[in-house]
Amino acid sequence: MQGLEKFKEPPSRKKEDAPLRTAIDYVRNRPGQFHYHLALERELPIGSGEIESAHRHLIQKRLKIPGAWWKKENANKRLQLRTLRANQRWNQYWTH
Repeated sequence: MQGLEKFKEPPSRKKEDAPLRTAIDYVRNRPGQFHYHLALERELPIGSGEIESAHRHLIQKRLKIPGAWWKKENANKRLQLRTLRANQRWNQYWTH
């Protein structure tokens, strides 16, 4: 991070025109969230590949049906139900 500072765009540049400054700020604003060695020790997945795959399967496949449109509040409820089913908690939800 320190080595990148000298290449960082000035604050006067708009955020969309300052990708390095945006990336540095992103990391600095999330202390403690990048301990990959701990995740590996706990056998947790690293990277967004699995998340992106789940997003495509759970969200896009259902909500991006040709000709369909959704109200935001209904889309959120639909996504919550699909997530329950994907996490094998469907029956648990309905027993409450």
